[in-house]
Amino acid sequence: MMRIGDIVLRPTSEEPGPPAAPSASAWVAGTAVFTILACPMLILLTNDDGIRHPGLVAMYRELTRLGEVHVVAPETVQSATGHGVTISTPLLTDRVTVEDAFTGIAVDGRPADCVKLAVAKLLPRSPDLVISGINSGANVGINVIYSGTVAAAIEAAFLGLPSIALSLYLRKEVVTDYKVAARRAMGVIEQILAAGLAGGQTVSVNLPAVPADRQPAGIRVVRQCVRPWVDNYEKRQDPRGRDYYWNSSVFTLQSTDEDTDVAALRDQYITVTPLQFDLTSYARMREWSSREWKVST
Repeated sequence: MMRIGDIVLRPTSEEPGPPAAPSASAWVAGTAVFTILACPMLILLTNDDGIRHPGLVAMYRELTRLGEVHVVAPETVQSATGHGVTISTPLLTDRVTVEDAFTGIAVDGRPADCVKLAVAKLLPRSPDLVISGINSGANVGINVIYSGTVAAAIEAAFLGLPSIALSLYLRKEVVTDYKVAARRAMGVIEQILAAGLAGGQTVSVNLPAVPADRQPAGIRVVRQCVRPWVDNYEKRQDPRGRDYYWNSSVFTLQSTDEDTDVAALRDQYITVTPLQFDLTSYARMREWSSREWKVST
């Protein structure tokens, strides 16, 4: 058995005992791999696309099968805001009802603000799990650094909570279906929990752009691609003759190392990438620690 907060989970296909970490080939899209034996989880759901976004609504509907879901999300779109937080202005909140799905709290702030405020003041207790998404657009490669979706999940990990960021790759020729994406994401979430996700750990999951009547190629546990993304800026002029520049970049999954999230998503796999917020370069630290460092006079 494994314990997540106040939850005890047992894999449905195994006898009670410590869960074995699955191999890469064991990750398959599907139904629940565990049953809930104790009280429901308390789940915090947030995003960076705003509280009314259809990806968040679809994910809410799926997560209610797993536990008690509380939504605290930005009032407006906060894409590519990274891990910014609000410190010089108040965080305004508003209780809103979205479709016929839920009543949640909209925050006039960034994704990391939402997680901080929810955990500190808005939730009845510390959540057992934090989910961020489903984001409109992939968060693979260097995009992980810019992503508000991933930042919310990392903020939860800062606070000692297990968290998962969910993102959906979009393509013009594939109709976006958040209901199907949420169902597929839920299957991955269940497998991540069964594999073991402790407090302070976070995972980024990316779903490929696959039509609703087709299945992804599978699920791969892969590393983050770190190749640089080259932006394009279009030069224009305003009515007063001043130059300004518009970022005209269109994100594409380009050629890269085959063991990365970019390559796997390009090949229509669901990607699972464990992340960490410790940015220390330990190899360089060990190399430099043997040097003699002197303070200048």
